Amino acid sequence: MIISQNTLKWVMRLYPPLFFQRIWVQKFEDEFRSCTVKLNKSFLNKNYNGSIFGGTIYAATDPFYALLFDQLMQRRGFKVRVWLKSASIQYLKPGRFNLYFTIRVTDEMIAEAEVALKTVGKFVKAYPMEITNKEGELCATVMNEVYIRNLHQGEESRVAY
Repeated sequence: MIISQNTLKWVMRLYPPLFFQRIWVQKFEDEFRSCTVKLNKSFLNKNYNGSIFGGTIYAATDPFYALLFDQLMQRRGFKVRVWLKSASIQYLKPGRFNLYFTIRVTDEMIAEAEVALKTVGKFVKAYPMEITNKEGELCATVMNEVYIRNLHQGEESRVAY
C-alpha cells in the first residue's frame, strides 16, 4: 500500500512495539529516501545498568530499511514483498541518554534493487546503520539484510503475509 510520509510517521509512532519501547520516528524525508528515529530513554526501556536495553536498540532498527524500500519500489511500479532477512548488532557504548539514527537510501541503492527485481525477481543486500547519542558518539552499529521479492515474477499476492 502506498502511504504518505506523514501518515506512516504517525502509524509508526503509535505502533505498540515501538511506542512502548519509546522508539519515536522523527521524520521520513525526500520521498521515503530518508528516515530519522529517536530512542527515548525511559523507565520502560532502561536496563539494570541504567542504560537503554539492548533489545530496544535492536528493535528500533528492524523495520526502517524494509519500509523505505517498500515505499520506494511501489512508487516505481513494482509489486513487492519486503522484510528484514537478518540483522547483527554491535554495542559499542552504553546508551545512557537518548539515542538517534538516520538512514538514507541512495539512487545507487535503488538502481541496484530495480535491476535485480527486473532480472532475478529478488534482491538481498545488507546495509549498515549507526546509532549515536546526542553528542554524536557512536553507541552501536547494525547491519540489516533486506530481502525484496518482486511479486510480478510468479508469486501470488495474499491478504496476510
